[in-house]
Order: sequence, then structure tokens, then C-alpha cells
Amino acid sequence: MFDTDLSYEILERAELVSALHRLVEGEGLLLHYQPIYGLSARKVQSYEALARWNHPERGMIPPDVFIRLAEETGLIHQLGERILHIACREALTWPAHVNVSVNVSPLQLKNRKFPEIVRNVLQETGLDGARLEVEITESVLMDEYEHKNVILSELKALGCKISMDDFGTGYSSLSYLWKFSFDKIKIDRSFVQALPDPTAKEIIQAILGIASIRAMTVTVEGVETAAQLQMVSSMGCSEAQGYYLGRPQQYANTDRREVEMALAWG
Repeated sequence: MFDTDLSYEILERAELVSALHRLVEGEGLLLHYQPIYGLSARKVQSYEALARWNHPERGMIPPDVFIRLAEETGLIHQLGERILHIACREALTWPAHVNVSVNVSPLQLKNRKFPEIVRNVLQETGLDGARLEVEITESVLMDEYEHKNVILSELKALGCKISMDDFGTGYSSLSYLWKFSFDKIKIDRSFVQALPDPTAKEIIQAILGIASIRAMTVTVEGVETAAQLQMVSSMGCSEAQGYYLGRPQQYANTDRREVEMALAWG
């Protein structure tokens, strides 16, 4: 039977898919950058690149909508490469000690040629591979582990750093830390939001202990208050990220961020 609402949804999806092809070419694609601070040096260590879609008629479309659509349509490979290229190119305008962090879809890591794509982007933009941080979630490793382990190893051979994002929200986080030598783990914001709850604090401290053994940097996400910043800093976390320290913005301004950090720290 004909369903008006369903018909509308199908047409809307078809229109978005059509527009998504134009997005892949760069039309309406923006990158916003959120700073990640080193807590000991109190300086910006890197910026996380966050994709935004400014649709000419619909305005800003949420990333979870168009990234999911790109994955469903297979356009995630072209879109991901475009995002990577823009992020690396713009990172060249930052101070040499500031890295750029780019999120990678599980589907991108299924592509055996992904390391070659990254290598080509680095060569085309001139960015040192050591300044690129590739962020994945542990869901990436839940299937075809051996295949993806090879790809991640090849990315590290290019000098790239590999980060596990949203650590602590999955089922097999600890086993992945032993299987692969990550450079960084990012503690999910839910643990920071739970502070000063003793259990949350104990979990963060346990993660810090494991990271120390494995020589990994630890970034805490979701820092939204001065009290949270002081707590994670006193616990020995390496880096912090969150709205209190800076919201995602289209242009990364490291000098201004340093001033903001000094004011935020108090």
C-alpha cells in the first residue's frame, strides 16, 4: 500500500545521495578543528578534523547523517580521501609541532590500498607523516583483524600515529591494546562526565596504568568544566579535549588557542 511518509523519505534520501556526490567533489564540504591540549606543556598538541556539510538548501547536515549515508552508498572512500587531503593541506599552515587527527571509517580500512592513498596524500600535500594521527574505533578491529592489522602497520611505517577513539565503550578494548601497538588512546567522554565518581576515577587511573606500560599517550575527551580539567590533569592524563578548552571551529588558530588555554587554566 502507498505510504506518503515512506515515499517522502525515499525521495529525500535520493536527493541527499545525489547531493552527496557533489559533496565528494568538495561542494559544501567544510572541516572544523577542535584543539587537543598537552596538559604538562599547556599547549595545543593537535587538532581533530571534523567534517561538516553545508548543504545549499538544508543548511548544516549532521555528520552522523551524511557519514552513514556515505558508508551505505560506498562514497565513503572518495569522501574520506577528500577529507584527508584537506586536513593535511591545512595542517601545513600550523606550527610544525601541531599534528592533525583524522577519523577513519571501518570501511576505509577494508580497502587494501588505503595506505597507498595516505602515502599519496602526504606526498601531494607535503605534510610529514609523523604529523598525521589516524583515529579509529575498536569496532574497526572486530572483523578481519589480520587484514586491518597489516594496514595499520603500513600506516605506522609511513610515520603516522594510530589512535583508538572512544576507548572504554566497547567489549574488547584491552585485548586490542595488547594485539596492536597504538600510539594513543582516547578515553570516552562518559568517564570524564562521571567524575568525581570514585568508580570513574578508578577506571581512568587503570587505563593510565595500562597506557604507561604500553608507552601510549592518553587523551581524555569531553572536558567541559574547569574542575574536570584540574582532575584529569592531577591524575596524570597526557592530553585533554572538550568544549571547555575549545569548540570545533573552521579555522585553527594556534596562537589564540594558547591564550585561551592560559585563561581557561586560571
